[in-house]
Amino acid sequence: MSSETPGRMADEIAAEREERELVEALKAGDESAFATLVERYHPSLVRVARSYVGSEAIAEEVAQDTWVGALNGIDRFEGRSTVKTWLYRILTNRALTRRDRERRSVPFSALAAEEIDGDSAALDVERFLPADHPQWPLHWAVAPQTWAAGGEDRALAAEAREVIDRAIDALPPAQRTVITMRDIEGFSSEDVCNVLEITESNQRVLLHRARTRVRAALNEYMVDQ
Repeated sequence: MSSETPGRMADEIAAEREERELVEALKAGDESAFATLVERYHPSLVRVARSYVGSEAIAEEVAQDTWVGALNGIDRFEGRSTVKTWLYRILTNRALTRRDRERRSVPFSALAAEEIDGDSAALDVERFLPADHPQWPLHWAVAPQTWAAGGEDRALAAEAREVIDRAIDALPPAQRTVITMRDIEGFSSEDVCNVLEITESNQRVLLHRARTRVRAALNEYMVDQ
């Protein structure tokens, strides 16, 4: 057992205790508990909602609707998932409903399967580390051209960020949602699977394809500089 394990266990126990107390406070109508939850998750909710809907304004409305749903449903929350997972499930349901209001609603799992089966874009597998790599699964084995030599400053520039944002916006919906949750919001793969109700394998494929397209767009931008 490593020396870090007891510390991690203590952190997990503290986090679980904090969550139980937060849920109890919410069920008791504690406004400060609700304000804590909003402060912690609202910006992220808006960004994830934006991966589903067509504008920032609509994403904000979806996030607000999520909070209404959370307040109305907190008494039925039984703790079988984390508050975070429960909250983002409400969000994804609201976002899908909003997006598909005027057309047939499709579950995210079906949307993901459709993209995985129908995406024939070739991936240059030699550029990537294997999925079972102990530290960097499916990351670049060799950095794209110009990244390894002086590319860091440009990668941090506002113009490069715009390239990344446009590339993410252009992704198919399931890929856009997964990469937003994993690489922008910092969700674990387990949390993404729980929220979106997809398999680990599908999550991994969607993320890999999304990262490939975004990196290709950034690489093209850097080559042109």
